[in-house]
Parts: sequence; C-alpha cells; structure tokens
Amino acid sequence: QVRLVESGGGLVQAGGSLRLSCAASVRTFNIYAMGWFRQAPGKEREFVAGIRGVTNFADSVKGRFTISRDNAKNTVYLQMNNLKPEDTAVYYCAARGGLVVATPSGYDYWGQGTQVTVSS
Repeated sequence: QVRLVESGGGLVQAGGSLRLSCAASVRTFNIYAMGWFRQAPGKEREFVAGIRGVTNFADSVKGRFTISRDNAKNTVYLQMNNLKPEDTAVYYCAARGGLVVATPSGYDYWGQGTQVTVSS
C-alpha cells in the first residue's frame, strides 16, 4: 500500500509560481512512476506530468512546469511557473509500478488532491 499526501496548493495571480509536493509513505519509492494530474470543475481528470527516470509533460504545461523527485525523501515535486487561469484545478499525485502513463486508470495509488487557483 502506498499513501500519498500532496501539499503546496493555494491562490496565486496569473504569471505567478507554485511548487506542489507529494510525500509517499513507501519503502521502495524509487521503483514507482509518479504522475501529477489535475481536474477542473466539470472536466475530466487530465495528465499534467510524470517522472520515472525520464519526464513527460502535457503539451499545455510544457515549458512552464517541471517535475522532479527526491528518492531519499520519498517526495515528488511539481514546479509550476507562469501560471494561467486555465491551470486552476485540483491537482493530484499518483503512483504506479512501471513506466509513466498518461491515463488516470493506469495508476494504482492517489493522493487526496490540493487546490490550485490562479486569478486573472
């Protein structure tokens, strides 16, 4: 069982930055692919970024968001720069064994989510 806890969300003006963190309670954190997803009201959950060795990003965030992980701290980060109002959503951290995939159903473990609101 993997428990994931996100933090770092909040309210920011357009053009601002936030860093989300996701702490995992698991001994073998390094073997998991970690993903960040987001879900805006009335929309489906969508892939934002993933990491396991290599990194993957949704086109909508390329060049603005970066993902990194610290395996010693069992933590994955999402640095979000130049935020836009359309980035407003609940952001979720997810984990799966194997490689990063962009579909939510491919992940076995999820955090509770953290709200990110970008004002114009």
